[in-house]
Amino acid sequence: MLNVKNPLKDEDLLASPEPCILVIYGASGDLTHKKLMPAIYNLSVDGQLQPNFVCVGFARRDKTNESFREEMKLCIEKFSRSDVHEYELALFLERLFYYNGDFQDSNAYSELDVYLKNLDAQFGTKGNRIFYLSVQPSSYLTIIENLTLHNLIYNKEDDRRFSRVIIEKPFGKDYDSAVYLKNQLLKSLREDQIYRIDHYLGKETVQNILIFRFSNPIFENIWNNNCIDNIQITVAETIGIEERGNFYEKAGLLRDIIQNHLMQLLSLITMEQPTSLDPNAIRDEKVKILESILPYNEEMIDKWTRRGQYKDGFIEGESVCGYRDENNVSSTSNVETFAAMRIEINNSRWHGMPIYIRAGKRLPKRCTEIAVTFKHNKNNLFTNKKGKNCNEPNSIIFRIQPNEGISIKFNSKTPRSSKILTPVNMDFQYDNYFGKEIPEAYERLIYDAMLGDTTLFARADESLYSWKLITPILNKWAFTTLKENEFYRAGTWGTKESDLLLENESRQWKRV
Repeated sequence: MLNVKNPLKDEDLLASPEPCILVIYGASGDLTHKKLMPAIYNLSVDGQLQPNFVCVGFARRDKTNESFREEMKLCIEKFSRSDVHEYELALFLERLFYYNGDFQDSNAYSELDVYLKNLDAQFGTKGNRIFYLSVQPSSYLTIIENLTLHNLIYNKEDDRRFSRVIIEKPFGKDYDSAVYLKNQLLKSLREDQIYRIDHYLGKETVQNILIFRFSNPIFENIWNNNCIDNIQITVAETIGIEERGNFYEKAGLLRDIIQNHLMQLLSLITMEQPTSLDPNAIRDEKVKILESILPYNEEMIDKWTRRGQYKDGFIEGESVCGYRDENNVSSTSNVETFAAMRIEINNSRWHGMPIYIRAGKRLPKRCTEIAVTFKHNKNNLFTNKKGKNCNEPNSIIFRIQPNEGISIKFNSKTPRSSKILTPVNMDFQYDNYFGKEIPEAYERLIYDAMLGDTTLFARADESLYSWKLITPILNKWAFTTLKENEFYRAGTWGTKESDLLLENESRQWKRV
């Protein structure tokens, strides 16, 4: 295992964002408590925020600045990835404010404008604004229309100040709704002002995929259908739907994970080298991949897609209920909590090579990884320990979570033998090599939004092509009742039908 200290100093790695005010709509929600506020605090501790940075929480609950700060203090102490020091936390909390308002009330925005201008004068934030919409997607347009009406969003390009909007997924619920949302957003915002956040893109291993491929010719030269047998992408969670029954009954796993997280991973692992590191050059290549995926017709949906819903079972030795017994879930629910798909990209690099993706709730392990398996050496002269011809394929594994890193599997001679081979791993882990904690995904993404770097944010056309691919599947599954073989026990790796998806092509899911 590699274990060398990082030769770079932190100051060599960091750019400086402009002063700004970050306004969080939905400041009373779980995302703010568990992810956003700890992320902003860690940015502050790591020296990545300007002294004249200010954060304002916007919500309907009646609170003072002091009560909001105390609430966020407890959240930071509980959820911060790094140790919390009293002095640093006190300095951070001084730049934290609360604005009590209803985001459907137009008057609240005119008053907010005055409030933010006073903070500009007090802290020197230069009128720069970032609005983070940590609210239900149904509220996005209401908030943005009011921000525009009260001139809190600057419609024209302005070299002196900026205004940006961060929105959480889902970006629509199918292709038609995603088109509508895009068109409505563009009435008030330029595309370069919209930051569609997918927290997977903030993870270090995801960011490293392009560097791994395009800065290492030994890998990029074999990154094609001549050398690679298949690619598998797995997003596995041990948790169920927790308290999100109302949301999941409307969303399901295709919308929740595959349309966004998995499609982003797929585009990064298969895209062509961009012409530059300009954000739009990178996103152009991602779009070309999504556009090249073979669309699903009725026959292909039946042949290449599988779904499932978890029944009661055991996770880490504890009994858990089935999906239909969760709170706010119908006893006859048809919603998928597991899905597997076979995908083909119709271009010269990947034509004919299968990509298998799967994602699910209540699986045995929490794991997100990309497994790239190379073709067998059919004329191998060596054997394994059982005396059989050694036909163990090489592979490269990108571990997105947990234990972020990359491992390469290859064959090695077994000690005291001349012909017997054993598969071994060369393993790289971020925390071991760089000797420090890896920043959380939301830290990187919030920081990039302050910098104005859109590389790690989804562009509208990326989202639309993903929706275009999966909407026919959504439509068919919505009107097809789950069969008995489409249920799986909690604590297992999904349905037997998903295994057959690969076994019918003489392959199997890679163990994670």
